[in-house]
Amino acid sequence: MSELNQIDLRALQRGDKRTWDLFVAAAAPLINAVVRRALASFNLGEDDVLDAAQDVFVRLCASDFRLLRTYDPERAALSTWLAVVARSAAIDHVRRRRRPTQPLDEVPEAALRVEDRHVEKLKIPEGLLTARQVLILKYLYDEERDVAEIAQLLKIDAQTVRSTHHKALERLRAHFGEKTA
Repeated sequence: MSELNQIDLRALQRGDKRTWDLFVAAAAPLINAVVRRALASFNLGEDDVLDAAQDVFVRLCASDFRLLRTYDPERAALSTWLAVVARSAAIDHVRRRRRPTQPLDEVPEAALRVEDRHVEKLKIPEGLLTARQVLILKYLYDEERDVAEIAQLLKIDAQTVRSTHHKALERLRAHFGEKTA
């Protein structure tokens, strides 16, 4: 990790190629280890681990190093911060993966167990949620978009999407009387 601490973050954020190469070489073992650990329980292959690790580096340099600029050395060591970013990216990678589908005609009818009932949409009282919360819930549940896609669409951080979603669910639970765990 000492190599990682020697990286000139200002040069890295300016897009200096040599500094970026040094950073990748120093950070790759940590990021690969964190991603591998985060994906271990999902029984994914080495290609998925490498893809998720690559995604971390893409996120760090995307939009003129926007994510990397959020690093605050007063709050955490660079290695700690990178581990959090890597774990989050790995989890997002799993969420984005689509499960293979099977044509409906090939599924035994007994396995479908389709109930013929009308599911009524939840009526949310006006003013209970903020406009952003309503929009994020719409994207997540009505349009089935993933967090990264919503973040990009709204030009906000993925963590903001997660936080707004969590707060909206807390408000709904409180309003409808469900106890939070």
